Amino acid sequence: MKDEIIKLLEFSILKVKGFNLTVFDLLAVISIIFVSRWLVWILNKILKRRFFNRLGIDEGRQFTFKLLVKYFIYLISILVAFQFLGIDLSLILAGSAALLVGVGLGLQQTFNDLISGLILLFEGNVHVGDVIEINNLIGRVVSIGIRTSKVETRDAITIIVPNSKFIVDNVINWSNNRTLVRFSVNVRASYETDPETVKKVLLDVVKIHSEFVAEKPAPFVRLQNFSEYAIEYHLMFWTYNVWRIENNKSMIRFTIYRLFKENGISMPFPQREITIKETSIHTSLDNYQKDLDGNARD
Repeated sequence: MKDEIIKLLEFSILKVKGFNLTVFDLLAVISIIFVSRWLVWILNKILKRRFFNRLGIDEGRQFTFKLLVKYFIYLISILVAFQFLGIDLSLILAGSAALLVGVGLGLQQTFNDLISGLILLFEGNVHVGDVIEINNLIGRVVSIGIRTSKVETRDAITIIVPNSKFIVDNVINWSNNRTLVRFSVNVRASYETDPETVKKVLLDVVKIHSEFVAEKPAPFVRLQNFSEYAIEYHLMFWTYNVWRIENNKSMIRFTIYRLFKENGISMPFPQREITIKETSIHTSLDNYQKDLDGNARD
């Protein structure tokens, strides 16, 4: 029985020149893969209990650190597996140098994304869970991979973004400092309404929505401009809830409309007065009739 097991383990699956892959080698490689995955799982548990929770590290940095640990362990596992199989990496790289040059030229953008992914993971300017704006697209970072990242929009649409976009393009990270962010809601009111009355009503609006409007810094109203038909006001407020800011602004606008109506404040729209002179119309009609008569005689 023992001899049969030894013969089975020494059975050659693949033999190419000096390379011989046996059943034992295949089982050893599979074991290395399972051990590496087990190590990743164990280290993540240990890091979360004894390191992340104690230091109060946010989820974004936890994800970055765990991803780096996973890549490091997998890299070591691959090197160990190649060494166990007797594969000389230096010979492979030297023999495929010309091929790698051609592949490198064709995959420049891919390598750019890979390097950008490493930069993102090490710098930590963008984390999982951050609300970002890139190319007029606002979304929450769901995951950061080694080449691409996933961004989920407010419509629950997941977009795959190459990591180079985060490095090359201008990116606004609304969650970068984890602090309050200021927003504004613009409104117009009639010249017939006292600006102080409009200011009081607008400040009452933000008090109604204190669930997402911060008390400090205090909201304020800015008289922005005197336009042709109305006075323009900006209601300025601070909030932590950046992700749902558009819904919050909508709620504020609904309340503004209701309170303006209750307080008799009108929001005028552009109007134009057109005066038509009767003499000019008759003159134009007479000239037109003369032209018709002249064309008829011709």
